[in-house]
Order: sequence, then C-alpha cells, then structure tokens
Amino acid sequence: MPSLPNEGDNQGTSCLTLTSELPYQSTIKRKVRKKKKNGIITANVAGTKYEIVRIVIDEMGFVKTRDEDETANLIWSDSAVQQEKIAELRNYQRINHFPGMGEICRKDFLARNMTKMIRSQPQEYSFIPRTWIFPAEYTQFQNYVKELKKKRRQKTFIVKPANGAMGHGISLIRNGEKLQAQDHLIVQEYLDKPFLMEGYKFDLRVYILVTSCDPLKIFLYHDGLVRMGTEKYHPPSDSNLSQLYMHLTNYSVNKHNEHFERDETEDKGSKRSIKWFTEFLQTNHLDVSKFWSDISELVVKTVIVAEPHVLHAYRMCRPGQAPGSDSVCFEVLGFDILLDRKLKPWLLEINRAPSFGTDQKIDYDVKKGVLLNALKLLNIRTSDKRRNLAQQKAEAQRRLYGQGSMKRLSPGSSEWEKQRHTLERRKEELKERLAQVRKQISKEEHENRHMGNYRRIYPPDDKLLLEKYESLLAIAFQTFLAGRAASLQRELNNPLKRMKEEDILDLLEQCELDDEKLMGKSPRQRGPKVVD
Repeated sequence: MPSLPNEGDNQGTSCLTLTSELPYQSTIKRKVRKKKKNGIITANVAGTKYEIVRIVIDEMGFVKTRDEDETANLIWSDSAVQQEKIAELRNYQRINHFPGMGEICRKDFLARNMTKMIRSQPQEYSFIPRTWIFPAEYTQFQNYVKELKKKRRQKTFIVKPANGAMGHGISLIRNGEKLQAQDHLIVQEYLDKPFLMEGYKFDLRVYILVTSCDPLKIFLYHDGLVRMGTEKYHPPSDSNLSQLYMHLTNYSVNKHNEHFERDETEDKGSKRSIKWFTEFLQTNHLDVSKFWSDISELVVKTVIVAEPHVLHAYRMCRPGQAPGSDSVCFEVLGFDILLDRKLKPWLLEINRAPSFGTDQKIDYDVKKGVLLNALKLLNIRTSDKRRNLAQQKAEAQRRLYGQGSMKRLSPGSSEWEKQRHTLERRKEELKERLAQVRKQISKEEHENRHMGNYRRIYPPDDKLLLEKYESLLAIAFQTFLAGRAASLQRELNNPLKRMKEEDILDLLEQCELDDEKLMGKSPRQRGPKVVD
C-alpha cells in the first residue's frame, strides 16, 4: 500500500514561518554556537516554510541571509530547484537538491525506470510491487487481469494519480476489468499481507542523505517514523475497499480520523519512531541486523537506478568541473517502505521534499536529528569561499599565461619525443587522480568522525557487496547510455577510478623509471614498498 507524502511534500516554495508548527519551541532553548572569529557561514532559508530548518541553522551557528541573497554558503528549498540555478552556483555553495532525482521521486518515472532494471535483474529488484503506468500500459494490465481470471485468482489493486500527494485521489479496486484507460494513473498490486503492529497496518519513513553523485555517496539515518493506520486491519474485500483509514498509512489521511492518537512518547500513539520499532523487533527475538541490512540494500539499489540520470544532469549543470570535485548539491530523501508479514521491505515511493513539519514531539526529535546530522556531515567551512576565489584567480592566470598546460607535439616529432610526451601525460593524469583519492580519504575521515546517527551505506565496507552494487551500477549506466553521452561512458570505464592511493603511487614510480630510461639515466631499483 503506497503511503504518500505528508503535508508539505512536493509543495511549492513558501517564505512563511508557521508558528503553530512547533508547539515545543517555547520549552526548548536554542543552542546557538558562537561565530568563528575567522568568518561566518551563511544560509539562505527563504525557500522553506519549516521552522525546524531555521532552528537547526541557528544551532549550527550559521547566519541567515536576506531572502534575495544568492551568495550564501547554504541554500535550502522545500521544492525542486531549476537546473539553471544549480548551474549558477559557486563551488563553495551547497543546495539541498540534485537535478535528475525526479527519475525515482515521481511515481511514474520510478515505475518506468524500475521496470527496466527488473527486466535484466529480476532477483535484485524484487522489492517493488507490480506496477502499470496508465494509459501506456493499460493493455498489459488488462491482459494480466485476464490471466488471473483464467486461474480463478483475484487480486486487489491500488490506483493513484501519477503526481498525487497526501493520499489525494487514491482508491482500491478488486475488479480490474472495470478500470478505464485514464491519463496519468499508477496502478499497483496491493500488498495484502503486511506486518501488523497491535493489529494495525503501518509503513516506515526512512531518511536518506545523498552527499555526492560523483562519486556516489549515500547515508542512511538510523531512525525515522513509524506511521500507523487508525482502523484495525483486515484483508481487502468488496465490503471494506473504501475504508482508507484501514488500508492507507498516510499521516495526512489518518490525522483526520477520530481514532488518531497523538502521544508525547515514542512507543505509543499513531506515530512512533523506528528506534522504538527496532527495540520492539529485538524484544520479540526478530533479526534487527537483517532488518537494517535489507533496508540498506533496498535504498542503495533504488538510488543506483537514479545515479546515471543524476550524474548526467549534474554534469550538464556543472560543465568542466573535474571529477571528484566537491558537490554543490546534496539531498535528504524520504523513503516510504512497507514490511510484509515476513519482514521483507517493499518500496512504496520516494519523496524528494519530505515534510519537516513538527506538530508532534516525535517529529521534532527525529527530524531535527536528520537535519542537524546531515549538515554536520556536509562539512561546510568558512574557508571554502576563500579557497574557491583563490582557485578561480589561479585558473584565470593559467589560462592567460598558458601555465601548467602541456606542450603540444609538433607533426615532425621524433619517436623519443612522442614517448616522453605520452609519459608526461600519464604522470599528469596519475597525479590528478592521486589528488582526488587523497581528497576523498580526507572527506571520509571527516565523515567517520561526524556521522552521528547516519551510516554510510554506499560505498559499503563489504567488498562482495560493493562488487554487486558496482555490477548493478554498470547495468544501470548501460541502460541509460544506450547511444548517448559517449564521453561520460569512457570516463566511467577509466580503470583509474577504481584504484587506491598505493596503486597510483606504484604507477607514478613506474612512470618515473620509464622516463629515466628514455633520458639515458642509469636505471635505479624500485624502492621497497612501505607498509603502514
């Protein structure tokens, strides 16, 4: 049963501050960090209506700018951002959306892209309910219904608008033959054997942080929300299909039911925490480690589907930027996941603008942690702006005076000159890659110290799991690249991308030895490898 976004999901930008949003604000003292003497970090939050974002900004010690200020270190927007805006950002800036992420966040795009992966990797992508996009796949749906009828089987389907939100326009049907070929509909098999909590159906809102698409970096927040239905669950039948409080777990739907329970603790009421849920699993001798492992795999495999689209769109916005440069984009995604009675997670949908409304204490506690830990991981520094301006100046001088550019070979160059030129190019490439690797090592060291309640799930530490993910990434790129973006394809196939620091140092040393031979110097022995 797809659970759609909470109120505020996928909504337009608003500059309003809703004072009623934080009933706990008066009882909670804001911890404002002292401004650093060597500069300030600025944040433009004109694009958000959520007060919790402003509270976190204050707690980080960032200084809010004027609404029209486009030069802030951090720009936060509730809605997706135009690619032109991302293209105009300076390298020291950060904005909370990636271009191309709609490929998994729109219901119809998610269904279309997942279908492509299911065709080639059905075993790996078995966590999506069978889905049809109307009107394009209306005939396939009717053929499926006819096959069910021949086998004397009946299934329930959930019908929802392709661009719907907050449960609007959702209905359940059991007679698929009566469904008309309407525009912009998503039809899915209804998961009718959910894991129940105290007799109620529920779903999980899991928060994900993507800090970079080049290289891909994904973090999973080890808490979230458990959102419960407000009527005891019974399998769908002709008599209860319209009882949405039973079948839908949307907060925006169930909050209108008189049985909706607001509670100030995390273990009671219609909205609870995933932290409490994992303790519930442990108490009932269920495998918590497998639960998180399954959720992590679902998330990574889903983001892999988006990665080719996101990377290509990002490169289009930021042309000429060296691979491995700091990403100006990051994104907090809200994954809606349903568990079946065997505790298998099923992906319902993904929100690129998850609600950060906090009308209950549990919302405040969970969402504040999601945001605060995310900003700490991003490592926005006061020095970023100064460093960026210095790099721009240096780059301008290099272009002006031709410094650092390799001398071109003349048509009549000797074989010796060609070999020297090839070696020099190889050394430059290796040095550039070495700098990238060392920069990534430095980033990972910061991440390891500042993850808080996040865990890095891509790239994983497990080598076998990494190999599997890389194989799926390769398939996703093959599907995406068919006949286009040849330069991107060549770069992705560059073997240097997989090399570690010590491997690149070995190759550099070999280049130096080859160069000495060409120059007629006495060949020296390669030094012993230093092991830390």
